[in-house]
Amino acid sequence: MDGALSHVKVLDLSRVLAGPWASQMLADLGADVIKVERPGSGDDTRSWGPPFLHDRDGQPTRDAAYYLCANRNKRSVTIDITTPEGQQLVRELAARCDVLVENYKVGGLAQYGLDYATLHAEFPRLVYCSITGFGQTGPYAPRAGYDFLVQAMGGLMSVTGRAESEQGAGPLKVGVAVADLFTGLYASNAILAALAYRERSGQGQHIDLALLDVQVACMANQGMNFLYGGRSPGRLGNAHPNVVPYQDFPTADGDVIIAVGNDGQFARLCTAIGRPALATDERFATNLARIAHRVELIRLLRECTLTRSTDEWVAALEAAEVPCGPINDLARVFEDAQVIARGMKIEVEHATAGAIPLVANPIRLSASPVAYRRAPPTLGQHTREVLADELGCDAERIDRLAASRVI
Repeated sequence: MDGALSHVKVLDLSRVLAGPWASQMLADLGADVIKVERPGSGDDTRSWGPPFLHDRDGQPTRDAAYYLCANRNKRSVTIDITTPEGQQLVRELAARCDVLVENYKVGGLAQYGLDYATLHAEFPRLVYCSITGFGQTGPYAPRAGYDFLVQAMGGLMSVTGRAESEQGAGPLKVGVAVADLFTGLYASNAILAALAYRERSGQGQHIDLALLDVQVACMANQGMNFLYGGRSPGRLGNAHPNVVPYQDFPTADGDVIIAVGNDGQFARLCTAIGRPALATDERFATNLARIAHRVELIRLLRECTLTRSTDEWVAALEAAEVPCGPINDLARVFEDAQVIARGMKIEVEHATAGAIPLVANPIRLSASPVAYRRAPPTLGQHTREVLADELGCDAERIDRLAASRVI
């Protein structure tokens, strides 16, 4: 059965992560995504290794694992958009597409006649999604934006890292580019909303997404804690600002996460660790009390968790229906029985490398499931195919474009 978005065609002028993450989401849901790349070099992340993909002979290719994470189910076309001929090819493709995604600096595509205002005038049904660091307006609009910078400016690093009273205190970024990833997810949602609006109105529109806006929005409860409490939350390491106990605890051979979400779970935790009286102690009986006496409670719990191994505690706490788990490295993640059962590691057939592993899309749709139709493409793998099939270019025109290095 066709994917949910098999009727949608996307022209992807984005590179690196936020834009490609959005277009990969659309591609996984069935959209035909045409990825336009620079001839000779392509998406910046192709070179962001090691590690690099190896071909069937075990030799490294030019494509880094980083690139592979965000570009499956797409067709790669190389076009030099700095040339008039290249600009014309992109306009011809835009005429046949429902969506265009780009993450150039504000105004960067205007010099090529590929900006929203120009293309909207010619193709009013086109949904045009612009992803930038700081948005199309405001004093920072001209600046380049990067995930690390935005994690800092948007407040995430102010609440990430060890508490000021602990050794090693200081701000930390999250270990993956969450500002980029969240922006990609917001972008794919916005695109679907714009397509739904077009069904009723017949009109496309401009989507203006900024990494900084997204990061501020994703401060979620921490942002609201500030707006209503009037105080910046600060860093708590692995602890939770609003729930106790909800953090890591040392064990005899490592660490265990205990995530107590209500008083009933806390009572079961106390019984499981052999300290049932803690649940009725007025200092700890309610979450509000536990927050007020956080330091003392955590000290008492750590004395208990040190007596058994991580696996022993996980087994005991799971039996008591207390949310818990180990802190896995990625080797253990992909060996985890639940991760295996959910099929989170997949294999697809790559043009030069044969079967390669990828991380699955987590969306489960019962009637129109995600399909893995194509491996991440090699640079320009589908240029001739797309120009011939989509634009009706004959072999002579394609050869001429290649000879002049437009493609």
